[in-house]
Amino acid sequence: MKLRSFIALTLVMLATLIVIGCSRPPTAVEPTQLATESGETLRSLAAKQDMFIGSAVRPRALSDEPLYREVLAREFNIVMAEHVMKFAPLHPEREVYEFRDSDTTVEFAKEHDMQVIGHVLTWFHALPRWLREGDFTREELMGILREHINTVVGRYRGQIYAWDVVNEPLEADGALRETLWYKGIGPEYIDLALRWTKQADPDTLLYINDYGEGLNSKSDSFYNLAKSLVERGTPLDAVGFQAHIGFLSAKDAAEVAENMKRYADLGLEVFITEMDVPITMFKGTREEQLAAQAQMYEDFLNVCIEAPNCDTFLMWGFTDRHSWLTGFTGGKSPLIFDEAYHPKPAYHAMMAELKQHVGSGAE
Repeated sequence: MKLRSFIALTLVMLATLIVIGCSRPPTAVEPTQLATESGETLRSLAAKQDMFIGSAVRPRALSDEPLYREVLAREFNIVMAEHVMKFAPLHPEREVYEFRDSDTTVEFAKEHDMQVIGHVLTWFHALPRWLREGDFTREELMGILREHINTVVGRYRGQIYAWDVVNEPLEADGALRETLWYKGIGPEYIDLALRWTKQADPDTLLYINDYGEGLNSKSDSFYNLAKSLVERGTPLDAVGFQAHIGFLSAKDAAEVAENMKRYADLGLEVFITEMDVPITMFKGTREEQLAAQAQMYEDFLNVCIEAPNCDTFLMWGFTDRHSWLTGFTGGKSPLIFDEAYHPKPAYHAMMAELKQHVGSGAE
């Protein structure tokens, strides 16, 4: 076993014993109790490697929970709105836009010197009723999408590091998903959305985002889609690997690393955009599940650090108190802080991984 892996594993197991050995239920703690003794954080270590590490966020938690704000600002240097920048929340009526919650996210990021990922401009979910039930011609639908992109991207011009322009364009088998946009406009809606976003903010990075990040037929289709966009001269800077581990996404970090390499050959960055790891995907005791979860986070973070075309790593939340899986499939403790904002073994594993690369020069 390599020395780095042995040290990291030892730290993970020690952290596991500390967390699990606490018999009382999770309770709120003071922010000063959460800081590491050294003062180092995920954010500070990532910054030493010119890397972005971050989380999807919820505006209500930003408003209502001081610990949520404190941990978010301390540990991360990039954020993404979990829901409030999707089409339906932003554009609930054809002539109405609601920017209050998305503004909250952007303003928080500004106040704490954080970057922002815009999520999402074009998706088959989270569409308002007026759009889903409308009887629009192709030209009308193109006009609606272009106007939406111009309005939203234009409002935040110069404030968004990267936009998730087209989310989940593929079915599980790799075929183009027959979304409202696909059926109403045609497959060229992807090119159009990217071009319109570039026009609305020439300086933001543009990416397409999907799951199925290993080596399989879907990832081949996603690669071929990106390749065709590049060859046509469509503006595209990156692809996003969602990494909802155990839910449609790849579990093999080595496969993900191999997949990343071919995007480098296209001149594209790869972002890890939505990672979470429910412990129930692992067998054994809770201690063993937490240790396995920690290893998975460490492995995927290592893949991103080692890849020359990956410098952005986001999770779909950071505390088990606020996880989409709680309402979707039941609570499965998928994130790196528990419900009381205590760091879990996964947090310590990520810290150890970043420290190792800082110490080695991260070549």
